[in-house]
Amino acid sequence: MCRHLAYLGPPVSLRSLLYDPPYSLLRQSWAPRDMRGGGTINADGFGVGWYPADGDPVRYRRAQPIWGDTTLPELAAVTLSGAVLAAVRSATVGMPVTEGAAAPFAEGRWLFSHNGVVRGWPDAVVPLAAELPVRDLLTLDAPTDAALLWALVRHRLRAGEEPGRAVADTVAVVEAAAPGSRLNLLLTDGRTVVASAAGHALSVRVTERSVLLASEPLDDDPAWQPVPDGQLVVATATGVRTRALVGA
Repeated sequence: MCRHLAYLGPPVSLRSLLYDPPYSLLRQSWAPRDMRGGGTINADGFGVGWYPADGDPVRYRRAQPIWGDTTLPELAAVTLSGAVLAAVRSATVGMPVTEGAAAPFAEGRWLFSHNGVVRGWPDAVVPLAAELPVRDLLTLDAPTDAALLWALVRHRLRAGEEPGRAVADTVAVVEAAAPGSRLNLLLTDGRTVVASAAGHALSVRVTERSVLLASEPLDDDPAWQPVPDGQLVVATATGVRTRALVGA
């Protein structure tokens, strides 16, 4: 199923998001508290993307469990960013465990992650894949549902759809083609985060200067609020808007 998070606000260390909280992504990789729909751990890879002061995001992805990486803790301790997207992966049975299958997926300033599963993969979504440019299918990061979801969202972004609409429309067409799918998506350009709560848990914590969205709260701060299922969240460091996915 995976676990993921996105942060916008004053620069913080990657360590403060990935390692330090009591229910950090590190802990969620081996002891998640809300794995709906199957899976017990998130040990099939991980990734983190962050935005430097200028330029496109930087990514660090691996196919191994996050707890087995000896380089990331030192890197995370000295790397600061005001915009971060990170994920730990639980691969659906039959899908490959490769670095390319680990979120975040990226193009230009965009970073993307999926927490969930597309039911009836791959047959259920063959008609949707057929609508994409052949080149996009030939260059998928991996033959996985998450990579295809990214291609569907990216295709809409390239066509000029605003990010919230691109995410909502993708959730709608995939749910219609593959009912019962879990489609919690995260999309960011480093300034805005768009998130869907569709079949899986999502929580948000807002302060005066920051916003943090995560599959599970990273700590026991009462400021964490669950996002109701069927909602689309559009957040910046200074505000959060939530609306129904249907008709978003």
